Amino acid sequence: QVQLVESGGCLVQPGGSLRLSCAASGSSFSIYEMGWYRQAPGKQRELVAGITSGSMRVYADSVKGRFTISRDNAKNTVYLQMNSLKPEDTAVYYCNADAHTAVTGRRDFWGQGTQVTVSS
Repeated sequence: QVQLVESGGCLVQPGGSLRLSCAASGSSFSIYEMGWYRQAPGKQRELVAGITSGSMRVYADSVKGRFTISRDNAKNTVYLQMNSLKPEDTAVYYCNADAHTAVTGRRDFWGQGTQVTVSS
């Protein structure tokens, strides 16, 4: 299978910046797309940003102009650079990979999540 490990979440002040990382590991797998989702208290999980293997990117309207998703295909790693953070960005951020393995075929894999708290 594919294991996803996020890192970088922490407490940050409004207006601050943070960079999240997610590294995928496993054997005999390929990744089509990777993305970041978030889930705030009392809300459904939502897509924050996604990126294809060809570096096509999508962003939620709420983060456009502030967040940047990038990907290192050689390292199977995706990043989320978050600038001008707002309290509304507070959530657990989850890494997602649309991946194929010999065992599972093509399906989504999820990381354990990392907490981002924006507060003064």
